[in-house]
Formats: sequence, C-alpha cells, structure tokens
Amino acid sequence: MASANILVVEDEPAVREMLRFVLEQDGFSVHEVEDAETARERINAQAPDLLLLDWMLPGASGVELARGLKRDPLTREIPIIMLTARGEEDDKVRGLESGADDYVTKPFSTRELLARIRTVLRRAAPHAGEEAVQVDILTLDPGSHRVSAGDAAVELGPTEFRLLHFFMTHPERVYSRSQLLDRVWGTNVYIEERTVDVHIRRLRKALEPTGCDALLQTVRGAGYRLSARP
Repeated sequence: MASANILVVEDEPAVREMLRFVLEQDGFSVHEVEDAETARERINAQAPDLLLLDWMLPGASGVELARGLKRDPLTREIPIIMLTARGEEDDKVRGLESGADDYVTKPFSTRELLARIRTVLRRAAPHAGEEAVQVDILTLDPGSHRVSAGDAAVELGPTEFRLLHFFMTHPERVYSRSQLLDRVWGTNVYIEERTVDVHIRRLRKALEPTGCDALLQTVRGAGYRLSARP
C-alpha cells in the first residue's frame, strides 16, 4: 500500500508542498496539479491509485471533477478523498454524493489524513478469492468485481460494491448505521452515520433499473437489511 500513486489536486502551492512532503515521507508516490482540467489530463494519461481533491479550484470545482470521474467507466473506481474548508454537514453530504469516498475538513491532522488514505486504499482493494453470492436475481462476484441482476449488469462504485457485498453475505438481518460503519468502513475511520444514508441512496439508484432496489429495505428506527421477502 505504501507504494500507491496519489494525485493531489490543490490550487494552493503551500498546501501542495506540505501534502507532497507528508505523503512521500510515508512512502507514497505523489503527483500534483493545481486545477481540474489538468487533473483530468493527468488521470487520462495515468490513473492514480487515489485522488486527494480540493473542493475549491480555479475553473471547474472539485465536486464537478468528482462527478465527472464517477460517471466515466474508465475512472469511476478511482478512490477520492475530498479536502475542503467547508465543514457544514450539508457540504459533507454534497461532497459524498458527488462520488467522494471520504471527506477531510481543513485544517486537518496529517496523521488522521494518512490513516484515512490507508483505510480508503484498503477498502478499494478487490475481494480476491471470494466466491460469488446470490440473493434473488442479484449476483455479486468479488473476484471479477461484477454485479448483475439476471442478464443485466449493474455498475457500482467501490463503496457501494462493498456495502452490497456485506448485505448479500448477511441477508435478512437488520444493521444499524453504526454497525454498517464498523463492518463496511472499519472501526478506525472518522465518518458520520449520515454517510451510510448517502451510500444507501446511491446503491438503490444503481439497482433501480433492474427492480432490485426493493431488496434493500429500510427498517424504521432500526437500520437497513437486504431481503428477498416483501
């Protein structure tokens, strides 16, 4: 993991320099750009293992860049951590809904940032060697990272894939938001419970064209479950 290639998209030279120093000291390979357009060119030339993305950029914003990357099949799997001075809850939700896998508010602790980077990279790793699972017409293959509903392919981002994999390997049981954070995101991350709702909505939206969104049920006052039963 320490040799992972990280692209820093940040328009403030002092912040870029600080991030490069901290990341390279921890063993990461770092490239840096100052705007969304240059970032897209760099990503098209060589996809990074992770993107550290500032919200406020000249030209297109970090949110716009994240949305564009997540819409493109060639770049949707790239993990994104958004860096921003905007700390309000609505801003965090907006950042996550744009496709970011995590959200770090400035000023931040470099130790916390490194911990989050390692966690996101671990989460992005494929479930190699695990067997395919099926619930109703929904099939998930961890080895090939493919999801299908009958003959229809379902395109998911990395977080939604892990969330669905967890539900499909633990069907019928209700899990609270805090339990899902522990089991899917990990116990050493600093993510608000509302993050779960954002990814549940994303997962349902991806499943909706196949009708399988009905399998993912909200249990009022308790949490969520995956069930083939009405």
